[in-house]
Amino acid sequence: MIKYGLPIFAALALTFAIFKIVHSQPVHAKLMPPAAPPSSVYANQVGAVGLVEAESENIAISLPVPGLVTRVDVKAGDHVRKGARFFSLDDRDLEAELALRQSSLALAETRLEKLAMTPRPEDLPPAEAKVREAEQLYQDTAVQLNLIESVRDKRAIRDEDLQRRRLAVKAAEARLDGAKADLALLKAGTWKPDLDIARAEVEEARRQVERVEADLTRLVVTAPIDGEILQCKVHAGEYAQAGPLVQPLILMGATARLNVRADIDEQDAWRVKAGATATGTVRGNSGERLPLHFVRVEPYVIPKRNLTGDSTERVDTRVLQVIFTLDKGARVYAGQQLDVFIDAGGQK
Repeated sequence: MIKYGLPIFAALALTFAIFKIVHSQPVHAKLMPPAAPPSSVYANQVGAVGLVEAESENIAISLPVPGLVTRVDVKAGDHVRKGARFFSLDDRDLEAELALRQSSLALAETRLEKLAMTPRPEDLPPAEAKVREAEQLYQDTAVQLNLIESVRDKRAIRDEDLQRRRLAVKAAEARLDGAKADLALLKAGTWKPDLDIARAEVEEARRQVERVEADLTRLVVTAPIDGEILQCKVHAGEYAQAGPLVQPLILMGATARLNVRADIDEQDAWRVKAGATATGTVRGNSGERLPLHFVRVEPYVIPKRNLTGDSTERVDTRVLQVIFTLDKGARVYAGQQLDVFIDAGGQK
């Protein structure tokens, strides 16, 4: 048993070890790609990565002032008309201020109306009565003076009484002149500078109301153009910040036609001419080729921003952006990447 058992056990162990080693080796199977890579379209071409965008370019909706969102009226995918409401901010403080400004305007207008209606018909009879009263007093003092002056024997009257009668006549005459002047002033109405000041106060109060109304209008965000809501990242109850944001509150654009923004490496930029024809293929569906129609060339070369994720891709490259448009009904979405092939003609 010892003589034959150990060699047999060793042989079995060696066989098992060889079997495990053979079956544990990785199998290099030949796998086909899930989708065929894009193939050459033109004899001489320039390749680029294109990004689908709205015809109007993607518009990132922002705010002039920050605030609490109280209402959202749109969602992604909605088609809106110019001026349609997107969302609203909290306006309670401005509504209260508007009511206060409107009260001030009403008060200023009432004050102006009062000055413009002066004098009232009821104000004239008392003033005219005062004039008549002053006339009667003047006539009475004049009669008293005439009586004392008609005395031939001056020794019969005191000089003091004569002087007092003359002073009384002058005082009555002054009161009559004052009553007449008051009546004339009342009939003349409000002084023009006073009316001008009142009108200026009304205009200032109206401007204050318009300013608050303008501030209220700024709290309602509306559509700048006809288009489609591509993204909606704002919700009721959130605090919305003003200014440019990394993630726009709402992204929209005119999507009746879609454009493709192709990034061409600066080393190949000289090979692309205005009016060049191009073809695009959707990632994952290289069999379908979409015709692209030249729109324009962005004349400023910019750093590359649209990265494909390729490990060999250089991120310090500058690119020339060429805009193409797609046919209506193309089955692509804004933000989708295309492989773009541009006909370079006879250039090499």
